[in-house]
Amino acid sequence: MYKSNDIIFKYIEEESKRQVEGIELIASENYVSEDVLKAMGSILTNKYSEGYADKRYYGGNKYIDEIEKECISRVKEVFKAEHVNLKQSM
Repeated sequence: MYKSNDIIFKYIEEESKRQVEGIELIASENYVSEDVLKAMGSILTNKYSEGYADKRYYGGNKYIDEIEKECISRVKEVFKAEHVNLKQSM
């Protein structure tokens, strides 16, 4: 018999509290905005997108590519960078 999902959500809430109240000196851990959290909980998590925009190994990435290109454009603008390479993690 499985436990209620309530326990999973309890652990998520506890992790959120830990992140807010603690300090992590680990470069690979990022605290993202509410908008990023919303996007990560979207249908985009259903898509596997290996490779670079417009040069994927698999089809069906039309909108993923557009999102990635928009993100690259924004990062270039913010950091005044000529080149940007995004790492997708899931």
